[in-house]
Amino acid sequence: MYGRKRFFQAAIVVFLLGSALSGASVNMIMLIICRAVQGLGAGGLMVGAQSIVGDVVPPRDRGRYQGLFGTVFGVASVAGPLLGGLFVQHLSWRWIFYVNLPVGAVALIVVAVFVPGHLSRMHHHIDYLGTLVLTLGVASLVLLTSLGGTTYAWASAPIYILGAAGVALLIVFVFIERRTREPVLPLHLFANRTFSAASLVSFIVGFAMFGAITFLPLFFQVVKGATPTGSGLRLLPLMAGLLLMSVTSGQVISRTGKYKAFPIAGTALVAVSLFLLSTMSPTTSLLVQSAYLLLLGIGIGSVIQVLVLVTQNSVAYSDLGVATSGASFFRSIGGSFGSAIFGAIFSNVLVGNLASQLHGVKLPAGFASTSVAPAMLDRLPAAIRHGFITAYSSSITTVFLIAVPIAALAFCVSWLIPQLELRRTTGAPPEVRDVETSGTVH
Repeated sequence: MYGRKRFFQAAIVVFLLGSALSGASVNMIMLIICRAVQGLGAGGLMVGAQSIVGDVVPPRDRGRYQGLFGTVFGVASVAGPLLGGLFVQHLSWRWIFYVNLPVGAVALIVVAVFVPGHLSRMHHHIDYLGTLVLTLGVASLVLLTSLGGTTYAWASAPIYILGAAGVALLIVFVFIERRTREPVLPLHLFANRTFSAASLVSFIVGFAMFGAITFLPLFFQVVKGATPTGSGLRLLPLMAGLLLMSVTSGQVISRTGKYKAFPIAGTALVAVSLFLLSTMSPTTSLLVQSAYLLLLGIGIGSVIQVLVLVTQNSVAYSDLGVATSGASFFRSIGGSFGSAIFGAIFSNVLVGNLASQLHGVKLPAGFASTSVAPAMLDRLPAAIRHGFITAYSSSITTVFLIAVPIAALAFCVSWLIPQLELRRTTGAPPEVRDVETSGTVH
């Protein structure tokens, strides 16, 4: 309705507004609300950038650009924790939000000058109700997985209410989407084998990847005694592998038109690297850790952006925006579920491991087992400190181990993604030829 450029610029402004307000927050409630504003802008940024590329670059050439997206994603994923550690350690936590402002100002200028602004404007019906119901339904289920077994017992009224609300709202969402003129997530897309398979792989990879990676900084800081800055530096091998494979996969796909091998190999490497991470202990050397993270980065770099390209290539041009947002949506939601579920698993496993390692010795008053810094550990007696670190290490590696079969499931599903011919134009032709089966996919 409004053109991708104008929408993208608005998303940048909303994101910067949320960042500024988050940095200026005076209490936790204000910070949560302002983070939600920031999230609204971030959602528009992630989908808007990829949709703009889909508008101006044909799928056959899009591999190179998706590779660059993967590179930026990898650099930002590691630079974020690194800069965050520096700011928290030497400035203030508020600067993890304020740093977005000058970067965002540059982005606004670049978009205004270089992004095409002559996209056609057409009248469309916006599915506000479907968007709201989907958001509430997914939020209910994420809260269920996050709070269940930790804040509330699984067999408690709040958990039952969240579960019932989540299921009911998603059922209502399906009915809304079947009746609205232009649904936010058109159900006919799920009849597209490529979209369905790629979305499922995106969800599973997001679940395993983000759920597990969340615990890497915790492992480095608590188990290995690294500072927040040092923890960010230890993620550099992950960034290097992701950067290397994102660029390489994009170049290979653009030259050959073949993409199916990348998600298959990538999900296999993610599963293997998660298993290797599950073998780490307090005595694991930095070199070995770095090798495991490099392998994980190579696996992730082979999957994430390739799935977006696959999805965009398989749908009609009119569905380009919603298909792109769908791919990002399922990956993000998978990450949300993974972080919540693995967080609950970690908290429950940690209780048993601490009891086993400390042999009934209680931690000092005011010492929270689930939120601890290296400086706090230094104040513990040597025996208790050793038991605490061992329990933490075992609990985190348990999370990595549980993530392995989930990543293996993504590997199995990735075989279902068909190898389609990559289009050489930005507009979608009436049909796309399946080069594997020599049949025609509509």
